[in-house]
Amino acid sequence: MLSFFTSVALSFFGVPSPPPVIQPTGLDDTLNSVAIASPKEPLPPPTVSDTKEKRFSCKNCSQNEQKAINFLQDKGITDKNAIATILGNIRQESTFIPNICEGGARTSYYGCGSGGYGLIQWTDSSRYNGLGYHARSIGGDPTSLDTQLSYLVSESDWKMIERQMKTPGKSIESYMSSAQRWIRWGHHGARTSYAYDYARKLVLL
Repeated sequence: MLSFFTSVALSFFGVPSPPPVIQPTGLDDTLNSVAIASPKEPLPPPTVSDTKEKRFSCKNCSQNEQKAINFLQDKGITDKNAIATILGNIRQESTFIPNICEGGARTSYYGCGSGGYGLIQWTDSSRYNGLGYHARSIGGDPTSLDTQLSYLVSESDWKMIERQMKTPGKSIESYMSSAQRWIRWGHHGARTSYAYDYARKLVLL
C-alpha cells in the first residue's frame, strides 16, 4: 500500500492516486452462503376462508316451494319462523300453484272470472288488477311464479308488515299475526300447522 506521503506526491504531480482498497466485509459471502444453503421454497397456496353465507333449504319440498324460499331470503327475510309462516300461508291459499283460481280451476290470469287468483289468492279488484299492472310493468307473465313472487313483495299490503317479517327472533304466532293483516284471510285453515311443518323441514346449508 502506498504511504500517505507517496500518495500526496503523486497527486501533486498530476498522477491520480489509486482507488482506496475496500476490505471485504464478508456480508456478500454470508448472504450467498445462506442462499445456497437455504434455497427458496415455493409458498403454499393462499387459504381461502369459507365466507359463503348459509341459507335455508327445505327437505322434501317442491321446486316451487324452494324457489319461494330462495326468493324470500334474497329479499332479506332470514328468520326460519318468518319464512315458514309465509310458506304456510301460501300453501293454505294456493298450494304453491300460481295459475289456480279460487275453487281449484287451473287457468290463466285472464281466465279467472271471479274469486281469488294465484299464490295468495288475490281477490278484490285492486289487488287482482294490481297483479296484471305489475306484470306489465316488469314485462312478466301474471300467471307465472316469478312474476307473482315479485308482485307479492311489492304491493302495499306486504309493505305494511315487511319490517316485522324481516325482524328475526319471533315466534310463528307472532309472524302469523302480521301475516293476517297482509293476506286478510277469512278462513284460517291449517296455515299455522303448515308453518310449523315448514319450520321443521327448513335446514341451513
